[in-house]
Amino acid sequence: MTDPIEHAADILSKAKSTVALTGAGISVESGIPPFRGKGGLWEKIDPMKYAHIDAFLDNPETVWKVLIKDMKTLLDTARPNPGHTGLADMERLGILKTVITQNVDGLHQMAGSCDVIEFHGNFAWQSCLDCNRRVETSQVDLTRMPPRCICGGILRPDCVFFGEMIPDEALVRSQQVSAACDVMLVVGTSAMVQPAATMPFIAKDNGAVIIEINPEPTPLTARISNLPLLGGAGWIMPRLVEAIRRRLTCP
Repeated sequence: MTDPIEHAADILSKAKSTVALTGAGISVESGIPPFRGKGGLWEKIDPMKYAHIDAFLDNPETVWKVLIKDMKTLLDTARPNPGHTGLADMERLGILKTVITQNVDGLHQMAGSCDVIEFHGNFAWQSCLDCNRRVETSQVDLTRMPPRCICGGILRPDCVFFGEMIPDEALVRSQQVSAACDVMLVVGTSAMVQPAATMPFIAKDNGAVIIEINPEPTPLTARISNLPLLGGAGWIMPRLVEAIRRRLTCP
């Protein structure tokens, strides 16, 4: 019986355009807990109370104290794991064209991925509600709550809160690359959150092979995944990249 990783490497080494869709699962191995599911952040706090744009605008100090401050502290020290670096390696090998990520941690870029569509924005930057000036999150002073811009305005993360729309550019381009790819890697996500969840279906409907990398089966596994690879991305990705390299270097 063919090893699933070797089978995936055969498919990927012959692909003309591969796109990856990633979610919280790929960053768990970097110490970042997921928002949803067992052990997720939303088990501890009510997202409608602390992660909705109306909640932030009504009481930014509370949202900063309960949600954003801890996120900043966590992400300031988070580093890419082999799942992230494996995708960056695949891009350097000319296999992977684009990463569509639902994550806001910036770890794909830190790992070396160049073409990253951030579906829900990025926590690496803050914007002033008054003057729109952008400030790197790592430079934000937490001694005052909520943190302020030099103009005195309140800072907010460049992330999509509940109640806000996905940026048009991210949505449209994600749909375009999903429709054009011949292989989609679904990594660390059950693809249940809309509209990101539609991307594997767009790819599948346009003839793409769906390779899924998740620790356990998801709703996608039985529905559209052509090749599920069960395990953490940090374990599977380095082995997959090595198998691809062998195929690209052998005569």
